[in-house]
Amino acid sequence: MKKGICFFDIDGTLLDNRTDAVPDSALKALEALREHYYIVISTGRDMDTHYSRRYRDIVRPDAVIHLNGCKISVGEELIFHHHMDEALLEEIYAFSMESGICFGTTIGENDYYTVPEKKQKADRFYSKPIRRNFRPFEELITEHIPVTALSYAGDFPAEYPLIRQRFPQLELYTFNKGAAADVVEENFSKAEGMKRICSYYRIPIENTYAFGDSPNDIHILQEAGTGIAMGNGDEEIKAAADYVTDPIDRDGIYNACVRLGLIRAEQQK
Repeated sequence: MKKGICFFDIDGTLLDNRTDAVPDSALKALEALREHYYIVISTGRDMDTHYSRRYRDIVRPDAVIHLNGCKISVGEELIFHHHMDEALLEEIYAFSMESGICFGTTIGENDYYTVPEKKQKADRFYSKPIRRNFRPFEELITEHIPVTALSYAGDFPAEYPLIRQRFPQLELYTFNKGAAADVVEENFSKAEGMKRICSYYRIPIENTYAFGDSPNDIHILQEAGTGIAMGNGDEEIKAAADYVTDPIDRDGIYNACVRLGLIRAEQQK
């Protein structure tokens, strides 16, 4: 059994979206950690989609918390998978048609969004162009395609009150500076996913380290044994953390692992 578990967000934490690369120093830290710690990706992405598999394969995690805890895999084994109620999807679709607010998801090779142009606008945050294969959102309902979680794209400060009033049972975790958000049903979070992973590996939560940079990381940073915020992260994530490391482009992952005693300094980049 290993000493503990290290949980890593992807965007802005392991992945520098400006360069579309995981820094070499972060990869070296991961390799040094593997001897004594399980490596877990904790993200709002579904790491099995064609947009994300490449990053998953670069990191080579022991386990993945996908979609803010709605789906969890350990190696090739799927140990937890939640699906949204189809009646709720129908209600969200009707609301989107009334309001023009964009919701959607990526499943397999297809992107199902109610307002594709708003999703494309939110995509411009990333340095690497994203080619999407848009399909009508209503196919999710008419074809009875299981949906685990959704994404939102638009003007969050303006539209969130309308969403919250209509769907108090939904949680929205923003990213891309408020241009987009992960949408999950209440009681799902990376922190709940962490608990499932800890139970699976029989590792106490006090022996966990969680790294993140965005609002959807707040719960896991607060509940992990040690929560580490990236120096490039939002101020609210820094306030929730036990430790704030350097930004991603200044070897933030590697430096935190050394300073916290997770790896030895001689395992230098």
